[in-house]
Amino acid sequence: MRRFSGPIGIEQGSKILFSDYAHDGAMWTGSGPREVRHVQEFREHFVEPPMVTVGVSMWDIAHQTNSRVDITAENITARGFVIVFRTWADTRVARIRADWMAIGQARDEDDWDVA
Repeated sequence: MRRFSGPIGIEQGSKILFSDYAHDGAMWTGSGPREVRHVQEFREHFVEPPMVTVGVSMWDIAHQTNSRVDITAENITARGFVIVFRTWADTRVARIRADWMAIGQARDEDDWDVA
């Protein structure tokens, strides 16, 4: 369990990662291991790296093959993180929307930084 002291910040968002069916992109026409990365910055920085969850909130996948999906948050910092979507084999993905939530220690309005 992670414990926080002081104010807690929660930020959430939604991002369409790609629409590969529109331009015959690799997720739609390719095969084998494929990956898409999206850098997501927080609107307001956390004090330290927050806890981040990512999930698929919309998917458009061809029904002729198995649906193989892996989505995760990587490189989490106080400023942001990377949403990583992967598929493999013959799965054909037209588009994906990812929803995410970050929870962590927020800066207090009384905090100040001498730089």
